Amino acid sequence: MSYCVKERACSDLAKPPVNEPREPEQFLMQAPQGNPLLLSHTLQELLSKDSVQVELIPEKKGLFLKHVEYEVSSKRFKCSVYRRYNDFVVFHEMLLQKFPYRMVPALPPKRMLGADREFIESRRRALKRFINLVARHPPFSEDVLLKLFLSFSGSDVQNKLRELVQGVGDEFMTCRLATQAKDFLPADIQAQFAASRELIRNIYNSFYKLRDRAERIASRAIDNASDLLIFGKELSALGSDTTPLPSWAALNNSTWGTLKQALKGLSVEFALLADKAVQQGKQEENDVVEKLNLFLDLLQSYKDLCERHEKGVLHKHQRALRKYSMMKKQMMSATVQNKEPESVEQLESRIVEQENAILTMELRNYFSLYCLHQETQLIHIYLPLTSHILGAFVNSQIQGHKEMSKVWNELKPKLSCLFVGSSSMPTPPLSPPEGNFFSN
Repeated sequence: MSYCVKERACSDLAKPPVNEPREPEQFLMQAPQGNPLLLSHTLQELLSKDSVQVELIPEKKGLFLKHVEYEVSSKRFKCSVYRRYNDFVVFHEMLLQKFPYRMVPALPPKRMLGADREFIESRRRALKRFINLVARHPPFSEDVLLKLFLSFSGSDVQNKLRELVQGVGDEFMTCRLATQAKDFLPADIQAQFAASRELIRNIYNSFYKLRDRAERIASRAIDNASDLLIFGKELSALGSDTTPLPSWAALNNSTWGTLKQALKGLSVEFALLADKAVQQGKQEENDVVEKLNLFLDLLQSYKDLCERHEKGVLHKHQRALRKYSMMKKQMMSATVQNKEPESVEQLESRIVEQENAILTMELRNYFSLYCLHQETQLIHIYLPLTSHILGAFVNSQIQGHKEMSKVWNELKPKLSCLFVGSSSMPTPPLSPPEGNFFSN
């Protein structure tokens, strides 16, 4: 394993191992061989770790208090379980508690009232992206938390998740390499961290704009479908018009009757065109927009991790140093003023405790950077996803235009009867007559 995280498997999910008497050594994760800082995974290896489906279950819980439930199916564990949004929330909290120095994707927001179908579908998609990113993340994929969430079928999954984390400690406490992390880091780790953070921020901003454009393109395809359908219906309505023909237009009676008959049958082709446009829009939503959203969720989790690093470990370390400095000043002042030995001894004891706390904070800071270095590599492993997204976009455009072009070509011969009897235009015109069609 390239990661230092390797949790032992859970043999009985119904009886979490936290209830069993264990020695402290059992919590320690095994140290990997070679340089643990470097990752050897490929994108294909990450994607093949698991494929998790999240589907809505029809509401059937009471008349007023209806809860949205999801069927979560894991290809890896070959099972399906029912989960509510709050189950995802607890799982997310436990991941952050156990892996505070890793990229934990954010959950979609919870809406208490007025959750319409569009919101529910959007949240389902976001939950699916979340669980797939977690299931493919190297440390998370080997952790018992994930296995329990994806395979435990009992009714108290939230309590089981909390029991697994209770009393175990976070990754810093369970990784054998935690206190040695500094030895594996490059000398310019701070400069690398700053450069990587800036690069990924720029990548995020660009992909955010790409996602917005892709959404607009997919939305336009669906809007185009609606317009084509209405266009065909209006042609059909025109052909089905039963208004009597005025006597002064009787000379053109046969022409109008022929035109109406031709127009009436065109709605079928336009309905087919509309169906093809909808298919293209949906395909672009699933294969392009969703992949962009998945990558954006991953990039956002990296940005969140960087903020936790700065506001968490670094902030606590600086606060501990300030406290230590104040104690040293108090110690010097007490020595100069010849205070009672007991008070001096108590101050010395507190200074020793604070020195230990500072040492722990320093070790955590280096371990946080160690994890950040690995998470940065993970982002770059995911970068080739860009080619998958572009490939899906190009294929969707090619396939969509190809299918619609076929329907348009099949529709064209049916227009020939619209021009029967006109010596000037025996076939459908391919372009407007010469000159300005709208000239006065």
